[in-house]
Amino acid sequence: MNSFIVMQGTTYQEERHLGIIWSPQIDKSGLVPHSSKLIQEIKNGDRIFHYVKGSIVAISIVKMGCQEAIRPQRNRNHKIENGYLVETEYRELEIPLNIRDHFNEITQYLPIKYSAFQEDGTGNSGYLYPCNEELTLKLLEYISMLNIFNADEDQLELSVDEVIAKERNPLQALLAETESEAKMKIRCGQQKFRKLVMPLWNHHCPLCGIGMAALLQTSYAKPWKDSTDEERLNPYNGLLLCYNHDALYEKGLITFDGQGRIHISQQIPEEEYDMYRLEKGIKVAIHPENKPYFKWHKKNVFVDNKKI
Repeated sequence: MNSFIVMQGTTYQEERHLGIIWSPQIDKSGLVPHSSKLIQEIKNGDRIFHYVKGSIVAISIVKMGCQEAIRPQRNRNHKIENGYLVETEYRELEIPLNIRDHFNEITQYLPIKYSAFQEDGTGNSGYLYPCNEELTLKLLEYISMLNIFNADEDQLELSVDEVIAKERNPLQALLAETESEAKMKIRCGQQKFRKLVMPLWNHHCPLCGIGMAALLQTSYAKPWKDSTDEERLNPYNGLLLCYNHDALYEKGLITFDGQGRIHISQQIPEEEYDMYRLEKGIKVAIHPENKPYFKWHKKNVFVDNKKI
């Protein structure tokens, strides 16, 4: 299962009525839009979050994956006719999820490239965006808080018949199934990744030598949220670190260049290097296949290279 965010705006009502999402093959400028490429990846059983005017207003499950189709009849008021269509079953939220209200918590799960949302929490102008599993789980958490947990409290004041009707709410089942599948994908992916990464680093942290498996973490150079499915399982997209150094690496306080040389953030005073088991200029032995991923981490995650 993969998840997506569709930015519908004025097209929402018609597309919901038809039970579809639709993207043109070519935009007004004669170019192939990113959404046209992405919609072709949608398969049966995938999930779609529907964003309208600042809020997630519905979640749907795909009933028929991408197919070529002309612009739907109810919506055919545009010169561009050829496009791609996905049939999906909408479940509207009683209480929409306003993205800006929770943006500080959501932002850490947004990919650097092809994010559905801008830095101020407003939606980007494209039509369709990927939604990684970590972001999916965070959105589901807030949707459930608004639409399920609040509903449970309200049941105390309802009659028996009303309670039974609410417990049969298909939205609740969809949210639970989506959460379960997203967690399973992350767990299985990370287990496979760990199995492949451990032997590449001789089952030891290269910075401190710790070799107890329970104290070692497989650390992504290009994080899950920014990686393709293939990159998430590529053992060269990361390294094996103890929990201390993994935390420093994940937060961008240390990084490695394409030669394996460590770079330590200025946020860590030199007099504290010993405390964190860090050594200035140390070089770890890396594989040639690590280089593009380590360079990506240094450019995009290392805090000293981030824009202030």
